[in-house]
Amino acid sequence: MKTYRFIVTGKVQGVWYRKSIKEKASREGIKGYVKNLEDGSVEVVANLEQEEMENFLKILKEGSPYSRVDNIEIGEIMPTYFESFEVKY
Repeated sequence: MKTYRFIVTGKVQGVWYRKSIKEKASREGIKGYVKNLEDGSVEVVANLEQEEMENFLKILKEGSPYSRVDNIEIGEIMPTYFESFEVKY
């Protein structure tokens, strides 16, 4: 399992994006967090197996009914292990 950091840009703040990601990730058993950033983007950090990556990217791209995802940057970061998936403020 590896830890990945995603930076999601587009219309992703004020549109229930974080709540939607939390619900879908939790349903899939993915652990990590989602957080708004000051520049209007959203940071998502998650523990994923390689075979989970494609499905998780679909979740991030789909977002909420009100969101619009323009771009997702992906990077592997130092391993961090989470107990659940949460919204950070």
